[in-house]
Amino acid sequence: MTEALLQLEGIEKRFGATTAVTDISLTVAAGEILALIGPSGCGKTTTLRMIAGFETPDAGRIMLSGRDVTTLPPERRKVGIVFQDYALFPHMTVAENILFGCRDPAALPRLLAMVGLSGLEHRFPDQLSGGQQQRVALARTLAFQPRLILLDEPFSNLDTDLRTAARQEIRRLLKASGCGIIIVTHDQDEALGFADRVAVLRHGRLLQCGPVHEVYERPADVFVARALGRTNLIPGLRDTAGHWAETAIGRIPVPDARAGEIVFSVRPQDILLSPVKGDQAGNGQVVASEYRGRFTICTVDCAGLLVEAESRTPFRDGANVHVGLRPDVTPAPVSPLPEQPGTGPAFPDPPL
Repeated sequence: MTEALLQLEGIEKRFGATTAVTDISLTVAAGEILALIGPSGCGKTTTLRMIAGFETPDAGRIMLSGRDVTTLPPERRKVGIVFQDYALFPHMTVAENILFGCRDPAALPRLLAMVGLSGLEHRFPDQLSGGQQQRVALARTLAFQPRLILLDEPFSNLDTDLRTAARQEIRRLLKASGCGIIIVTHDQDEALGFADRVAVLRHGRLLQCGPVHEVYERPADVFVARALGRTNLIPGLRDTAGHWAETAIGRIPVPDARAGEIVFSVRPQDILLSPVKGDQAGNGQVVASEYRGRFTICTVDCAGLLVEAESRTPFRDGANVHVGLRPDVTPAPVSPLPEQPGTGPAFPDPPL
């Protein structure tokens, strides 16, 4: 098992009568990217600030490279941070911003080349694009050779096209650095495409932490299922004589021995819509559709349960269809919350 660079051991933080973070424990290895995801007020930014040293936990420990840094000030932790607005000095050139706090001016050419800014060292921040400003902030962070880098919503100020390109480039640079990385985000695509592991927070508590694909495909509960994108919550009743549950979209296999009522998380891309042939009766009716280019998002009424499906075959509104699972899919049972089944937003709470 890879040795942890960072260990959070039961950290908690209170602000007066409000508990912002409760008993969070997790690890980050060198060279690993961990995403903290959750809605506004879930505790992810407070957790980041405790790791950076801007806040001190009221309980628990923060270990960095085997050393207890819980009460150490930020400047003694060797932790870099890239802020949401990049925090560049407007009166300084690119070179001066990068070397701010760095004791080795000879490192400038290497840092400029690393982030693809060679030849721009004499420009000022207002002469750069948003993506270039972001790379200046990253180079400044890398200049003092941190062990751990914290990213606070680093792509939120970029437009959609630039955000995708910047994500790929920054990920490559960070992986090459060998540092441990923690990114705070409420963007599901960002968490899925950028991180190796993801930690989902709600109301100051850690609900689930694991490899991105594992949390996406096997969420612990309804909230975690929605935290990483659109999903269908399909209720069913398991027949105790077999390993199946009867649902509005047909039988779904149950991977364990649980009996009685059950809820499945089924992603829209895992739903298969088929046209009804001849006099056959379907189990769903298309009530709305949204063209997305490569596919259409169809909303289907299945005996009162609204289900979203990605379909490459267009269906008109009102069409009767057969709704089922793709044959290679075994959906995950999830622990329900007191909410209505069906589709829903990733975060019931308002996002940042």
